[in-house]
Amino acid sequence: MLYESMLLLGVLALTFLVPYLMLGVGFEIAPPGWFAWLHIFAVLGAYFVWYWRRHGQTLAMQTWWLKLVDAQEGCHPTAARCWLRYALCWPSVLLFGIGLLWALVDRDRQFLHDRLSGTCIVLLPPATKA
Repeated sequence: MLYESMLLLGVLALTFLVPYLMLGVGFEIAPPGWFAWLHIFAVLGAYFVWYWRRHGQTLAMQTWWLKLVDAQEGCHPTAARCWLRYALCWPSVLLFGIGLLWALVDRDRQFLHDRLSGTCIVLLPPATKA
């Protein structure tokens, strides 16, 4: 999560800070706070869903050989399932990490948002060098 957070800082700097600085400095406009949070939610959602849908992995997940798959089929999850997982991640993390701690008692060691969205994180075998 720490590595993913560092990558997300770059994503947010490009897609959030730069436009808001341009609006503020160039036009002296400050969007309302609720719009800023909605913007952050949408930008991060687009990042996660695009990577999960396309590769099954974000950049940080690629580093740790983790992949998101459909829990029943074992293939890439659908876009709807990815958006559901993303939406469920927020309360899972923000409610004192209860959805993450759920993995300690889950029979399959899944996070609560994975269990509810029908997804699963699997550990890939490391690539062998030829």
